[in-house]
Amino acid sequence: MNNALNALLQSSGSSGLPVTLLLLIAALTFLPAALVLMTSFTRIIVVLGFLRSALSVQQIPPTQVLVGLALFLTLFVMYPTATQINQVAITPYLNGQITVQQALTAAEGPLKTFMGAQTRMSDLQLFLNYNRTPTPASIQQVPLHDLVPAFALSELTTAFRMGFLLFVPFLVIDLVVAAVLMSLGMMMLPPVLVSMPFKILLFVLAGGWELVVGSLLQSFAVVTP
Repeated sequence: MNNALNALLQSSGSSGLPVTLLLLIAALTFLPAALVLMTSFTRIIVVLGFLRSALSVQQIPPTQVLVGLALFLTLFVMYPTATQINQVAITPYLNGQITVQQALTAAEGPLKTFMGAQTRMSDLQLFLNYNRTPTPASIQQVPLHDLVPAFALSELTTAFRMGFLLFVPFLVIDLVVAAVLMSLGMMMLPPVLVSMPFKILLFVLAGGWELVVGSLLQSFAVVTP
């Protein structure tokens, strides 16, 4: 990504301003992918999706609410990283102390630190081996084209593990309700229809939203082995 932006900036002198603006607009289309794959958004939205499925409520909360909650939680988690990027890259560039290329290079440091802390070495080694890249001495020496997909895989793995733990207590309720209905001979009544109110009640009484959000925030504070 950084190499592409550098090439874009270097071509501005020969191609003219219209071509540069066109290429810059095309580069901006990658911002949503960067938001999803280089921040905490993926883990948060996947876990919230698992939670909605575990509660057997397919439309509540609405998808817009879950995405909005995930975005604000992402801003909360990424605030320290964004602050560092502002200090080492954005502010010096706006003050004319560094060039655009130097600002982009400086901005990679905090991002790599965050992604490296959440990336499993096995996932990173997968892409390093595929590209036949020697194992770097530090996370700052890992190219972004290797680190970003490894980080995304690690985030999905962590999110699915958390989703499994979310499913277990609600699955127990489903099994108990199904066993009771079968013992009563009410096999035509869908067990989900009966278990859903009990699952919602358990979730509310246990302070489910605080537990889920708290677990998500704490998961980003732990360095993944």
